[in-house]
Amino acid sequence: MLVSKTGNGQEQEIAAPLIFALGAQRELGTRIAERVGVSLAPHEERSFEGGEHKTRPLCEVGSRAVYVVQSLHGDAEASASDKLVRLLFFIGALKDAGAAQVCAVTPYLAFNRKDRRTKPRDPVNSRYIAALFESVGTDRIIAVEAHNVSAFENAFRTCRPEHVPVAAVLADALATTVGDGDVAVVSPDAGGNKRAELFRSELERRIGRPVGKAIMDKHRSSGVVSGSLFAGDVRGCTAIVIDDLISSGGTIVRASKAAREAGAVAVVAAAAHGLFSGDTAALAGPDGPDRILVVDGAPLPPALAPQLASKIAVIGIAPLLGDVIAAIDRGEAVSDLIPYD
Repeated sequence: MLVSKTGNGQEQEIAAPLIFALGAQRELGTRIAERVGVSLAPHEERSFEGGEHKTRPLCEVGSRAVYVVQSLHGDAEASASDKLVRLLFFIGALKDAGAAQVCAVTPYLAFNRKDRRTKPRDPVNSRYIAALFESVGTDRIIAVEAHNVSAFENAFRTCRPEHVPVAAVLADALATTVGDGDVAVVSPDAGGNKRAELFRSELERRIGRPVGKAIMDKHRSSGVVSGSLFAGDVRGCTAIVIDDLISSGGTIVRASKAAREAGAVAVVAAAAHGLFSGDTAALAGPDGPDRILVVDGAPLPPALAPQLASKIAVIGIAPLLGDVIAAIDRGEAVSDLIPYD
């Protein structure tokens, strides 16, 4: 049982939340559950011929608050689409079994990079994903470091979106490693400016001295990235390139190279999602960052090249997600746990 406060300040006992973790998220789900003070709830996942499957809870969920952890990154075991369908089917099963509230906890929410039309008749995948979650009765969704926060929050109508930035988590990790020299935060494109500013203010608060800022110009069309304008002073600084995710790493490499050419003495890349898919060779090369920090919402691919793996440090997101879940379950403000720009 957990304890919450009523309107008159008195304490009352409430049923502890049920936390499930699908597929390969069991390890992360276990750490989240431990942070909340509960055990991971049991469930069954079965696969059938032809790629069909079912997932069902193995405990009573009627009238309970339920949280389902599933990171929607594609990997060697399952595609992003397959993981999404499994999560949606399980949420539907929980609602059919009488769960009072179901919250999807997505350390990485797939398909949200396509959040607007950039060409005629383009899809807006972020809106379609929201409709799918709402169609199975999802009451709330927690997403870690959405690609576009405004698009994520505005895509839902009946399901409540909860955005969890990692600015504070990354700032905590870097505050003790940047040393006493000058530091500047670099946004690799204009779209990430707010994310970079939030991180910059969090880092500045922790190290107790001014942190500079720079921004890189970037245009993407038909898969081709262009733009070379670099604005900001990073000369003599440790430059920290901040982004929401690292896939092939092309964006990070461009910004890292530009920062060095502008006089940065060291370059660190920091992101929420370390997908490391595609050709990541340039990340390990001389134009890539000296170090890379990511959180563990999406596990690192097992086949990473040793030269790249040696650069990467992984930071745990379970304590923050556990605290967010506990706050929601007690009816407390999540805003007390996360920074806002």
